[in-house]
Amino acid sequence: MIVFDLRCPNAHVFEAWFGSSGAFEEQRAQGLLLCPFCGETDIAKAVMAPNIPAKANRQVSPATDVPTPDAMKAAMRALAEAQAKALEKSEWVGRAFADRARAMHVGDADAAPIHGQATIGEAKALAEEGVPIAPLPFPIVPPEAIN
Repeated sequence: MIVFDLRCPNAHVFEAWFGSSGAFEEQRAQGLLLCPFCGETDIAKAVMAPNIPAKANRQVSPATDVPTPDAMKAAMRALAEAQAKALEKSEWVGRAFADRARAMHVGDADAAPIHGQATIGEAKALAEEGVPIAPLPFPIVPPEAIN
């Protein structure tokens, strides 16, 4: 795995993990990369500081500077629980998300917490219009797909 700092044209910098440098280029060419802040799909590698290891006598113990797999699992579990709690009072609107979010933003509908599905193009348009949206860190199974 390799981590890259990525940047969108709106100067948002974020990091992402890829299987290889080629995997990054492949996903970029297919338009699969998306800025988590604004939805922009024109993503490039940002300038990164080189990873120069400390001298042997000044290295920090790996146990203190690298999270353990159990710590990462706990962090992911906590994030998933936080998302589930946030969505408890949110209404699933499915593919009507973009229309509903836009209607609330312009005052044609009462403001309410909603979540649903939007294409990258719809999300980008909403962000450009100033509609406050954010991608969810974990996928949601639509209620009609639950057995």
